[in-house]
Amino acid sequence: MLKLYNTLTRKKEIFRPLVKGKVGLYTCGPTVYHYAHIGNLRTYIFEDILERALTRNGYEVKRVMNVTDVGHLTSDADLGEDKLEKGAKREKKSPWDTAKFYTKAFLADLKKLNIKKPECVAPATKYVSEQIGLIERLFARGYAYETPQAVYFDISKFANYGKLSNTNYANRKARMNTSGRHGRAEVVEDPKKRHREDFALWFKRVERFKHHIMHWSSPWGLGFPGWHIECSAISSALLGQPFDIHTGGVDHIAVHHTNEIAQSEGAYGKPLARYWMHGEFLNMSGGKMAKSSGAFVTLADMEKKRFDPLAYRYFVLGAHYRTPLTFTWTALHGAANALEKLKRIVATLKATPQINANKKTRTSTDKIYRSYMKRFNEAIADDLNTPRALAALWSAANDAKLTSKEKLALLLSYDEVLGFGFKEVRKSAPVPPSILKLVEERELYRRNKQFDKADTLRARVDGLGYTIADAPSGPEVRKENSKS
Repeated sequence: MLKLYNTLTRKKEIFRPLVKGKVGLYTCGPTVYHYAHIGNLRTYIFEDILERALTRNGYEVKRVMNVTDVGHLTSDADLGEDKLEKGAKREKKSPWDTAKFYTKAFLADLKKLNIKKPECVAPATKYVSEQIGLIERLFARGYAYETPQAVYFDISKFANYGKLSNTNYANRKARMNTSGRHGRAEVVEDPKKRHREDFALWFKRVERFKHHIMHWSSPWGLGFPGWHIECSAISSALLGQPFDIHTGGVDHIAVHHTNEIAQSEGAYGKPLARYWMHGEFLNMSGGKMAKSSGAFVTLADMEKKRFDPLAYRYFVLGAHYRTPLTFTWTALHGAANALEKLKRIVATLKATPQINANKKTRTSTDKIYRSYMKRFNEAIADDLNTPRALAALWSAANDAKLTSKEKLALLLSYDEVLGFGFKEVRKSAPVPPSILKLVEERELYRRNKQFDKADTLRARVDGLGYTIADAPSGPEVRKENSKS
């Protein structure tokens, strides 16, 4: 039974989809004006684990991810310049080419991290007509208003604004005046904006955006959509409303996701999503990783230091997705070593023949096998508890009571969720028949309690560069440089 933490209710809930056997999943995507940093990528790893867990639990998942290629300003308060145009100036390219370049780079990062590409990847610029249609609905229902500079959502008309972040706006609304101030001098760029927290649905191509390169025709003149409206329009178009699960980083709770809820529920009069899930920050020693501060690391930076990107995936899964995590190169090195050890174990298991396993042994180990499978599944079902899942993996890998075949089956099964690429790991070089014959002879001596002769053969096998691991299910042999 899958339990997920719902930010909206602030508790774990048993997951029950709207349609039996199917899940609509929306994951907020990147703003493609720069490379994604590893803090961003932590969220996408969490979302990948979620999709894999849903699939493991028998659900057919339709996952949608937007790509913000217009309208996201450098401030969540609708101030500053469009990030895409800022990136285009830095790159000396057009915003369109900038978006195309960084979208391709982002998708390449997902592939390196073994993150499944979402079924639907939806650039905001491909859904402008849907965004305009949604804004028109908001006008018709009394939630939107127009100024000479923009179109805004009036949050005073939406009764439960701030419910996702558990913020009470009632007292603040009472103090708001039509200039958008809170009882003190507060400068806003649009003097016609009714309330400071009102957010832009559409920016007109006037004044500070007079020369904005990316623009479209609309009922309110030439312009471009605000950041938040794209997710409401795309999710409605591709998943319907309501849908099952909406995800993103914790930084989206207070503004972006709060505004999505207001827009979507204002437009359609029904919930946007039933479950809201958020991944915590990845920190550096000086604080949150962020492109705005310049304090960030990319996947390319890791590769330059010769780290396998999947080592970062392992590092991330060592902490629960709702727990803040601090990145250090030392910690990444430890994760890389752990993952390499696991891959050596998998390679050895793929090459290790099971010698003389009998029916009685198979029956006794089957119970242990099933207990390990249950342990892992329960960890994942408990709000994607990957640290517990990794503990189950290591216990299974080191349990001498399991046969090689059972260990390999468990690790490959676990990897369907964890995504370390064990299926692609090549098996170790096969053990030569001459070595296997010595191992079998030694096993006969052991069974007959001729331990001196058995030890002599063990030493002979060791001298030829192989080691024997004795287990209740029978001996396992591997080459010494594969020893884990």
